[in-house]
Amino acid sequence: MTLALLDSASLYFRSFYALPESMTAPDGTPVNAVRGFADTLARILTDRRPSRLVACLDADWRPAFRVELLPSYKAHRVADPDANAEEVPDTLTPQIPIILELLEAVGLATAEAPGYEADDVIGTLTAREAASPVEVITGDRDLFQLVRDVPTPASVIYVGKGWAKAEVLGPGEIAERYALPKDTAGPAYAAMAVLRGDPSDGLPGVAGIGEKTAAKLISRFGSVEALLEAAESGKAELPLKMRLKLTAAKDYLSVAPRVVRVAADAPVTLSGPDAVPGGPADPERVTELARRWNL
Repeated sequence: MTLALLDSASLYFRSFYALPESMTAPDGTPVNAVRGFADTLARILTDRRPSRLVACLDADWRPAFRVELLPSYKAHRVADPDANAEEVPDTLTPQIPIILELLEAVGLATAEAPGYEADDVIGTLTAREAASPVEVITGDRDLFQLVRDVPTPASVIYVGKGWAKAEVLGPGEIAERYALPKDTAGPAYAAMAVLRGDPSDGLPGVAGIGEKTAAKLISRFGSVEALLEAAESGKAELPLKMRLKLTAAKDYLSVAPRVVRVAADAPVTLSGPDAVPGGPADPERVTELARRWNL
């Protein structure tokens, strides 16, 4: 009775860059992202056989609450500062409505939350789920923070190298890969990411602290807040050089955890029931979409 949560933008962006634009509809429109997304969706349904599935969407790719805390957040991806518009390839933008129309025609639910990213939608739906195991399908490591054992298992199916090389990662796998405590692998990963930083999201991290050092610090102190408190209080268990690095980054460390952690209480709305249907909701429309877009 698994609930599959799709990081939709991650999947269609990766499809767009993985497949050639020579994949076109009869009228010449590129449909490589649509084809890749649809193929991945078919593999998820066939290989993982979830009983429930939600394609999670970005209502706001760069939420104001994150930008207010950390102005550098995704700033390098802004195409139009006045509209806060994301830089998206010209030939990808027209394909997104096709993907949404296809999801509606086959009868699969979508979900979004005003003012929040898809990550927050996924985080909220995971936090709400108390009945079924959760599988988060994404090519984004940020969502590793959602792995858990209770109240129901939550794992990430990481497709950063494509579906054929997909990795199923739970708390044990995340703990082993990053040398983090298994019982807090999800929150510990988020804390490690704060210290390490992530240039792709505009997170500078703490100068001089890489992934391995960040993992050791979080494993020892448990959280960014506890680590910063230890640095400011001059605890001898932190070497002087490390204390100086952390206190120099105090302004960043005081806000970054709230930027990195996905929301667990976003106002998520679903387009319909999340049960995977036994057949397409509108077979004629699916046939027409397949014909029109060469799917």
